[in-house]
Amino acid sequence: MGGGELSRCPGWGKLGVWAIASRLKEDTMMIKPLRNTLLLVVGALLLAACGGGPAPRVADEPGGRLEGPVVGQRWNLLLVGTNERLEMPERPHFVIDRDGRVSGSDGCNQINGRAQLGENNRIAFSQLATTRRACPQAQAAARVTGMLERAYRYLIDHDRLVFFGPDQRVLGGWRRAN
Repeated sequence: MGGGELSRCPGWGKLGVWAIASRLKEDTMMIKPLRNTLLLVVGALLLAACGGGPAPRVADEPGGRLEGPVVGQRWNLLLVGTNERLEMPERPHFVIDRDGRVSGSDGCNQINGRAQLGENNRIAFSQLATTRRACPQAQAAARVTGMLERAYRYLIDHDRLVFFGPDQRVLGGWRRAN
């Protein structure tokens, strides 16, 4: 549109254009602080939502006794990843007691450590220590211990326990011993 065409439109004369431009400038000045506040609130909400949930409850806290279907059961290794079975001198297994202590075997060596459980099936193993017996399957035993160290969440389906890593990939499966 040329300048002559604007003058034919009601309210678009020379003064009308300046009035609209100044009005837009006032509205923009009012919108900027609101927009910035809104962006700040949305950003804070996103950070809170992505925080990964509450931290696992540590059994060392006063009165901190662990409860749940994982606790007090012996779990025997079924699979590493989604389909690999390990042939070991001893069946890898672990038990988490109510005080958060972990004990078991990686198939070659004894395992001891601590476990923490949190909401949404969050699990974390820490302070894992193993004996250092000579074993032809030492690399496979290290994979079992590594699975426990990387476990982030778990899922129980009947007598099966599956560990997932922080990236939600399956780390391995265990079966409740009878």
